[in-house]
Amino acid sequence: MVIRKAEFIKSSPSINECPETTFPEYAFIGRSNVGKSSLINMITGHGKLAKTSGTPGKTQLINHFLINESWYLADLPGFGFAKVPLRIKRKWDNMIRNFLLKRSNLVCSFLLIDIRHEPLENDLEFMAWMGSRQIPFYLVFTKADKLTHNKRQSAIALYMKVLAEQWEPLPPFIVTSSEAGIGRGELLALIESFNGGFVAEGLG
Repeated sequence: MVIRKAEFIKSSPSINECPETTFPEYAFIGRSNVGKSSLINMITGHGKLAKTSGTPGKTQLINHFLINESWYLADLPGFGFAKVPLRIKRKWDNMIRNFLLKRSNLVCSFLLIDIRHEPLENDLEFMAWMGSRQIPFYLVFTKADKLTHNKRQSAIALYMKVLAEQWEPLPPFIVTSSEAGIGRGELLALIESFNGGFVAEGLG
């Protein structure tokens, strides 16, 4: 897939204010500071499309981007260690879960995981929640350039070993690096294949 056009559409405080469900949509979710904005900029080829920040919890709304005038990319608030009041964390959590459950054009969600970290409890709980509600998702390991090839493989193997205790089959995953451009082609090819299915269903 060639990205010809990528534009910010709007920020929404709730699902009720999101853009119309005309196009297939892909949600990017993950812990605060996992690299969502950097990954979005990398795969779209637009360095400043999503605003990056070293401050966890910067994304507080549902940010929609329209890609090639044919599909949406939704950047959801991060969860985890953002230094915000508990009531705000709960608000974000409810916003994310409501979006994933009720957004009718949502094709697949990408749950971002920092490849340098061992499996974290709230990531595992969130995966289990999505699985129990049959919400399609891929794991996207980020920051792969921070590890050597061997350490990267070991980190993934450890993660899969932990997941194997609860999952059969294991969730699919993609390894990425915003700095090195790793995984861009794989992500875009996956989205392109999903888009084809969305169009076929619409025509059917």
